[in-house]
Amino acid sequence: MASFSGVHEYEVAVGPHVHSVKWGDVSLRQWIDKPERLVDEFECLHIFRQIVEIVNTAHSQGIVVHNVRPSCFVMSSFNHISFIESETCSGSGSDSLENGVNSLGTQIKKNPAFFCSHDMHHQRSSDSSCMLSKAAYAARASLTEDTEENEVRDRMNTEEIEGKKQSFPMKQLLLMETSWYTSPEEVAGTSSSFASDIYRLGVLLFELLCPFSSEEEKSRTMSSLRHRVLPPQLLQKWPKEASFCLWLLHPEPSSRPTLGRELLQSGFLNEQRDHMEEREAAIELREKIEEQELLLEFLLSIQQRKKGVADNLQRIVSFVWSDIEEATKPQIVSKEVVESEDSAGLKTTKHIKSEMYPCKIQKCNDQNNCGDVFSNKSRLMKNFKKLESEYFLMRCKSSMKPMVTDGKGSIVMTERGFVNNFASKDQCREERIARKNYFLEGLCKYLCFSKLKVKADLKQGDLLQSSNLVCALSFNREEAFLATAGVSKKIQVFDYESIINEDREISYPVVEIASRSKLSSICWNTYIKSQIASSNFEGVVQLWDVTRSQPLSEMMEHERRVWSIDFSSADPKMLASGSDDCSVKLWSINQGVSVGTIKTKANVCSVQFPPDSGRFVAFGSADHRIYHYDLRNLKTPLHIFSGHDKTVSYIKFVDSVNLVSASTDNTLKLWDFPACPSEVINTPLQTFTGHMNVKNFVGLSVSDEFIATGSETNEVFIYHKAFPMPAMSFKFQDRDPVSGKQLDDSAQFISSVCWRGQSNTLVAANSTGNLKILEMV
Repeated sequence: MASFSGVHEYEVAVGPHVHSVKWGDVSLRQWIDKPERLVDEFECLHIFRQIVEIVNTAHSQGIVVHNVRPSCFVMSSFNHISFIESETCSGSGSDSLENGVNSLGTQIKKNPAFFCSHDMHHQRSSDSSCMLSKAAYAARASLTEDTEENEVRDRMNTEEIEGKKQSFPMKQLLLMETSWYTSPEEVAGTSSSFASDIYRLGVLLFELLCPFSSEEEKSRTMSSLRHRVLPPQLLQKWPKEASFCLWLLHPEPSSRPTLGRELLQSGFLNEQRDHMEEREAAIELREKIEEQELLLEFLLSIQQRKKGVADNLQRIVSFVWSDIEEATKPQIVSKEVVESEDSAGLKTTKHIKSEMYPCKIQKCNDQNNCGDVFSNKSRLMKNFKKLESEYFLMRCKSSMKPMVTDGKGSIVMTERGFVNNFASKDQCREERIARKNYFLEGLCKYLCFSKLKVKADLKQGDLLQSSNLVCALSFNREEAFLATAGVSKKIQVFDYESIINEDREISYPVVEIASRSKLSSICWNTYIKSQIASSNFEGVVQLWDVTRSQPLSEMMEHERRVWSIDFSSADPKMLASGSDDCSVKLWSINQGVSVGTIKTKANVCSVQFPPDSGRFVAFGSADHRIYHYDLRNLKTPLHIFSGHDKTVSYIKFVDSVNLVSASTDNTLKLWDFPACPSEVINTPLQTFTGHMNVKNFVGLSVSDEFIATGSETNEVFIYHKAFPMPAMSFKFQDRDPVSGKQLDDSAQFISSVCWRGQSNTLVAANSTGNLKILEMV
């Protein structure tokens, strides 16, 4: 008879039963000691039979197992039992029994020598000995290569387990377990035998069948078990199992059953095995059914989603066809009035409708000199996805069911509709037509112009000026004179026609006005032709008479730099200024003093009156917001627009109900004024991206539906208000005025832009003072 302590003997005996520990396996000791465990007879006997078969494998090869104890086994799925010997080392210093299997990975990584071979026959009473064989260590060596993810999961499992209260402290439990599973002959000093393993099986069967509510009860009952005293409840509930247990616990080794001939062949274990196999088959079948139901649910979900997408696509195709039909119908373009006389000599008037039938190739308005629309096909295809996205966005706003795009041209269903319960069908149709026309007009204008062409270079005469950065540009009311101002501390007024018609190497201003400080902004009075206002870095607002090149008045109420000024078109006596002192001041040019002040919480970077009213004012702020005030109430804003992520550097009114803003967050945004006062508006009509602006003032100007802005890439960008991407751009190529060599433009940026009224002509200046007159063609 061999002692079950050598590594080779172990491998020969129970090699097939060596378990490769997996996450989720449960120590049999932990499973038995669960306080909430409910005893299932079939389950317990199924577990017991597997352990009997493991022990029988060793006995059939002449090896005594010794470690037939719960701490030497683990359970996996379907209550499959595997032999691992003890998973804990009592010398670890832990005060509580952890989840052995779930903590194995951590203990291996901390101390790979944790798994070592030993002779349990000689050391089973030592609570400091290492309690796993080398074979078990070899089977689990791969755990030391766990990924970082497993390490994190392992720590989480360990922490979770440590939070659970166990029945016994670890060291005490190991000592008691060793005592409980020591046979009477071993206590008497006789060496361990096959019969000793049978005795241990009896103790294990008893533990499986008898849960305990307290450690005192368990300790007392297990001590009585050595004298073959069983609890009355076990005898009453399971007399057959109790009798079988007493047979295994017989004090005389020779009176205990043998494994192969008596235990495994007994009708008691085989009958229970048949029941358990049936139960396992039922569980497996139920799990397969659940998997099939899960798959079916998944497939039905896909079907429902795809059907929704298909329905939506069908609806999209239908309204695209509807728009195609409308686009191919004859359009009424004019009414001709014809007068004639009837038989009585009375004149009658007839209105004759003229119709235009669409043709395959149409030309834009001759005034714009656009040429063939289809010559811009490459530009159309280049931005097709974005244009398509805008088209569907337009359509979804006028459709009964919402549709949005994912930014790549794909249509995505949404769960919320845009249904107006109070709108009639005619109103909905009118709105749809209006939106379609808006898109169509925007598309035509977007495609009408393909590039910016240099119409003239404005080469200034002061070549010795160290810095010529232009901060502001402004045309007078008749658009005949262009004024510039910047860090050169000068207001220079140029004759526009002279610049265009005379090809001169250097352009000289017709008027030049000196200021004592760097200038940040200028603005012509829309009514008094010769009057222009300026603001400077010292916080002074000044009025100038251009014809005499003299100041008319100085307004010095601001405490810090004034960034922006603007005359009211509706009331030319009204002037507004915004400053770094967190205020907007309203001035009456006849009085020379402020007539109102709006206090804010942040620096004011841009101020603007609407084009058709003197009752309102708007300004952009360093707190990322735009504020809109009624001048009759300067305490509370009518509207607050919040959508930028950084300082709002410019604002411009597009018309009486739309406003565009520029920010150092690389975007422009188009806003719509709601009919009623609102606290905060978070959603712009459009967000324009493509240019770069993160730290400088790069300019902003509006002409009709086109928006011009600068970029820190030394480029001018033009947007149409209907679309978020640039319609065109132009890059400055600067040359040294002396050497003629091209300058490095990495540090240059566009500093100001200004449309010449509502025309296609734009003036732009960059940080070196280079000015160009550009035209959309």
